[in-house]
Amino acid sequence: MRHRSLLILTTMVTTGALTLSACGSRDDNQSGSASGGKTTVVIGVDAPLTGSLSALGQGIKNSVDLAVKTANKNNEVPGVEFKIEALDDQAVPASGQANATKLVGNKDVLGVVGPLNSGVAQSMQGVFNTANLTQVSPANTNPALTQGDNWGKGDKKRTFATYFRTATTDVIQGKFAAQYLYNDAKKRKVFVVDDKQTYGAGLAAIFSDEFKRLGGKIVGTDHVTVKETDFSSTADKVKASGADSVYFGGQYPEGGLLSDQVKKAGAKIPTMGGDGIYDPAFIKASGVANDGDLATSVGYPVEKLPTAKKFIDDYKAGGYKDAYAAYGGYSYDAAWSIIQAVKAVVAANDGKVPADARKKVVDAMSKVSFDGVTGKVSFDEFGDTTNKQLTVYAVKGADWKDVKSATFED
Repeated sequence: MRHRSLLILTTMVTTGALTLSACGSRDDNQSGSASGGKTTVVIGVDAPLTGSLSALGQGIKNSVDLAVKTANKNNEVPGVEFKIEALDDQAVPASGQANATKLVGNKDVLGVVGPLNSGVAQSMQGVFNTANLTQVSPANTNPALTQGDNWGKGDKKRTFATYFRTATTDVIQGKFAAQYLYNDAKKRKVFVVDDKQTYGAGLAAIFSDEFKRLGGKIVGTDHVTVKETDFSSTADKVKASGADSVYFGGQYPEGGLLSDQVKKAGAKIPTMGGDGIYDPAFIKASGVANDGDLATSVGYPVEKLPTAKKFIDDYKAGGYKDAYAAYGGYSYDAAWSIIQAVKAVVAANDGKVPADARKKVVDAMSKVSFDGVTGKVSFDEFGDTTNKQLTVYAVKGADWKDVKSATFED
């Protein structure tokens, strides 16, 4: 849907434009291509732009596009014209890896926003790291992406220096969900289901550990397969278990159908999930009323943040066909963090984009700090956001309504 001490980067940006020859060629020591008297810097976008998760992917792409247009309009980095290159990963790791390779091959790309899925991110990290290309995800929540595979044992190690994220992790999200379900919703017997994917299985495991620690009982577990639609056998198991709630680790296409089929099986109990189900499509997927279903999502409701008012207004004025969805604010902030890093690098190089801009942008990212759409934007020593905010939403009628927000401190 995040507080350590912040490193504040103060930059004095030169007001002079890049010095170009009359024919528009660029300096030989300068990265990027020249266009209209300015150096072109591309921000890549990787997200599922088609398929069942396209509603989220399009929101990511459009929000990055808005950030780029805003930077250009405001002349945020004098002498630099930002553009985007958006690629569709269809939520498939192999496609994400191919997209990463393509983006690395474009010398004008100095940063990439995405992907949506943690499993896709795992396939991309090494490619970007080898090329010193900054990657900022607005949605990945798997802790291993920043803290290594042994994070759960307390052995935290940053494997990829190029990876950052504006979304908080499942360590926070899973615990928050369990605490709400146990302490606020007063549920004691939960049936846990996941979709066997990196995000879903990891989130379900963290939720389960915390729910049991609080004194709750896991009365059953099961798995579903992505893109399948018949979960009646799982629904029957839920009904037979006597569970008073279901926790689902996965995305909204399967989550909405699971909730529907559990209720049709006779278990009139709420289904709860993470930010992967927090989408209007979850509600629409159910043929029966699913009032009371719950979801956690990163951050506070964007519509209620004073810092997000301009983003919301500008997005509407931009005429985008698709909504900014769950990760719009975080996508804008991810793109803006790259823009701010580029700004610092250019300012430190006499107003020019240096030949080794990619590496310098990575270094500058650790010092980025600004007030963004979603609040204070900065990164800790692992590349994780320092803004650990989460909200619980409940289905009421045809909409998600926020019911509780909280900020976590380490």
